[in-house]
Amino acid sequence: MRAVDLIQKKRDGQTLSDDEIQFLIEGYTKGDIPDYQMSAFTMAVYFRKMNEAETLTLTKAMVQSGDTLDLSAIDGIKVDKHSTGGVGDKTSLSLLPLLASFGLKCAKMSGRGLGHTGGTIDKLESFTGFHTEISNEQFIRQVNNVGMAIVGQTKDLAPADKKLYALRDVTATVENISLIASSIMSKKLAAGADIIILDVKTGKGAFMKTLEDSTALAKEMVAIGNGAGKKTKAVITDMNEPLGNAVGNTLEVIEAIETLKGNGPKDFTELIYALTEQFLFSAGLCETHEEAFRMIDEKIANGEALNKLAQFVEAQGGAQEEVFHPELLPLAKHTTEIPAASDGFIREIECEEIGLCAMLLGGGRAKKEDSIDPGVGFVLHKKIGDPVKCGESLATMYYNSDSVPGNVIDKFTAAYTIGASAPPAKTLIYDVIR
Repeated sequence: MRAVDLIQKKRDGQTLSDDEIQFLIEGYTKGDIPDYQMSAFTMAVYFRKMNEAETLTLTKAMVQSGDTLDLSAIDGIKVDKHSTGGVGDKTSLSLLPLLASFGLKCAKMSGRGLGHTGGTIDKLESFTGFHTEISNEQFIRQVNNVGMAIVGQTKDLAPADKKLYALRDVTATVENISLIASSIMSKKLAAGADIIILDVKTGKGAFMKTLEDSTALAKEMVAIGNGAGKKTKAVITDMNEPLGNAVGNTLEVIEAIETLKGNGPKDFTELIYALTEQFLFSAGLCETHEEAFRMIDEKIANGEALNKLAQFVEAQGGAQEEVFHPELLPLAKHTTEIPAASDGFIREIECEEIGLCAMLLGGGRAKKEDSIDPGVGFVLHKKIGDPVKCGESLATMYYNSDSVPGNVIDKFTAAYTIGASAPPAKTLIYDVIR
């Protein structure tokens, strides 16, 4: 078997066999197939695409390229979630403790952020002393005892994906549904969960800008997960404006805590309930929408979900009292209000620009080696559809610089479109792909 023949075969629109795809991934991971040949192959896939069977085989080959997590020592149903990302996305911080309060086991690997605000681990490190450097034995023990643990992604998990993604990133072959889906799902399958729920974002602040593309990606990933024997669903959700009101690491942690107390913003709370409902259905813990929401209400009202977050934070070295007293968490020294430039209604928010503003304050990374200031960011007071008066506060900005960062204020204000009439009602949950 030769790589050049397989490149030509895919270039001509033919279907590759399981053995041929396995040969390519194995050879590339070991270094036997050079970058220039794999670049040609990914470009052929970009234009000629892969069918469902090829995509599943590609994903499995990437899973088999490295280690997989053995979760057999964890009692009960193991669950995992994945979000395709967005501005203000602090979902894991509220969702996982809620799931753990139902007895589901959340053994999760998360990453750090590159771009606007930090990743899940960056946000969690807002808690004094919190760390993710725990042994495999502690990881398993903690999931059994607490119900959840979060660690950093290991370099030995789906190494073919890491190598292939770096190549796609510099060869203009990222935007292909099969390649995106196999990249995401190879890590999810290697992580060993029984149930996987995917939060696929759509809109201006999402990787997939249109509902059509987001739905196609969701269907591809669900097919891979179910084809690999995992109970997999995808919830397609809106990302045309930041999720919730908080953008910035500590601010998002505080909002996640408030949500577990029943005081979260409407859109973020709606998303947490929708995702939790799908986990409960898949785990066989409820049969109707009404039953699911009643069960969630109870876990929030009796404090069990918040207590799970506190137990988890303490188990990984964090200060548990900061969960119950979030005013102890680190916040920036200064705040200022960002005023609206005119009367009207908020018609649009350039979501990615809000994320960029948070990064400019120090809340995200432009480069991997950049450090993060956990206390900076924004709390939004106006979102799409809200009425506003000239001079009324669009948001409160938290910052640590000695002078007010006027360039950030200008960028933030420019991200808002104010019109004379209210926009159509906004949808948060577009669809559930089963």
